[in-house]
Amino acid sequence: MKLTVVGGGSTYTPELIDGFARLRDTLPVEELVLVDPAAERLELVGGLARRIFAKQGHPGRIVTTADLDAGVDGADAVLLQLRVGGQAAREQDETWPLECGCVGQETTGAGGLAKALRTVPVVLDIAERVRRANPRAWIIDFTNPVGIVTRALLQAGHRAVGLCNVAIGFQRKFAGLLGVAPADVHLAHVGLNHLTWETAVRLGGPEGENVLPKLLAEHGDTVADDLHLPRPLLDRLGVVPSYYLRYYYAHDEVVRELRTKPSRAAEVAAMERELLTMYGDPALDEKPALLARRGGAYYSEAAVDLAAALLGGGGSPYQVVNAFNKGTLPFLPDDAVIEVQAAVGPAGPVPLPVPEPDPLFSGLIANVTAYEDLALEAALRGGRDRVFRALLAHPLIGQYTYADALTDQLIAHNREHLAWA
Repeated sequence: MKLTVVGGGSTYTPELIDGFARLRDTLPVEELVLVDPAAERLELVGGLARRIFAKQGHPGRIVTTADLDAGVDGADAVLLQLRVGGQAAREQDETWPLECGCVGQETTGAGGLAKALRTVPVVLDIAERVRRANPRAWIIDFTNPVGIVTRALLQAGHRAVGLCNVAIGFQRKFAGLLGVAPADVHLAHVGLNHLTWETAVRLGGPEGENVLPKLLAEHGDTVADDLHLPRPLLDRLGVVPSYYLRYYYAHDEVVRELRTKPSRAAEVAAMERELLTMYGDPALDEKPALLARRGGAYYSEAAVDLAAALLGGGGSPYQVVNAFNKGTLPFLPDDAVIEVQAAVGPAGPVPLPVPEPDPLFSGLIANVTAYEDLALEAALRGGRDRVFRALLAHPLIGQYTYADALTDQLIAHNREHLAWA
């Protein structure tokens, strides 16, 4: 089995390597190729990756290359974890929207749209090259904004599934609070990428006992603290929202916070410099503790589980993924990309039936889906007016004066990445 990671020079990658090494019985990788144009970073990450495999006795071969076509040639699955423009572009995504009093964030709002515009054309080019190399290869997308990127891939006919670590993070957190094994926790996870709610927490499978009321009653304070949302709000909602819902439920509070502290991009950039120094130590043969602060917790385990299921070698039968709606949420188009529990196998994911969400949630889902439609159109076709329409449609923006100003800012800060600008 050959797997390729595009963006393999990311400081995330040792987390992924650790998962491949520990879970080799679930996903027996024979050749792992790390592809990245940043040669110096790739050398550091690749060296640590080989040492991790060696320490854990993994017999697989790790190859590093800047040649995308060679890297994806013959791959059974290709994982995408790239960041077009690097942390410098992320820093901009998180700062210039604040000038209009809007959330500055890399996956939602104006910053999220900027990232989508930079990313979609690059990902589609990569996917076409994967298809030429092996039409049966699966593409697993971890590149944000996952929902929009996955929809672009699926609409272009690629064998693609979107992956996010939010659900597996909740699964592990809830399992710890309930004192059960993570595999026993089945989430009724519904919405769009970075816009989801846990509407039930079932033990043992999709039809198991719903223990969400018990979880909120006994551990609501802990859950609320993790989300930085007030406990009474969770009690009134009766569900557990993703922490990304804080951008909607406490927008002005978040903007005030973001204006008074360093950007997350600056924090991550500093961490990355420290991590790369660590990775260069030939004595280091395991992922360092600092990596846990970098983000992406449990990404490796989710990726291994998904790849194993898609490639027919195992994996959990039910997983939270990003896939075509296909009637699962009847108020959305069939070709909308939703994030829900799905049965996953070699034929791809099949979303499980879910009760129609409360209008409090479905209304926001429908609104953001409309934004994502317009965002993808802007990413594929370009043009100032298409960018403006997407920003105007976003519930975190919504005012024409803001949308106008943010359109000009977005184009000015991303001109080098926009072929049409």
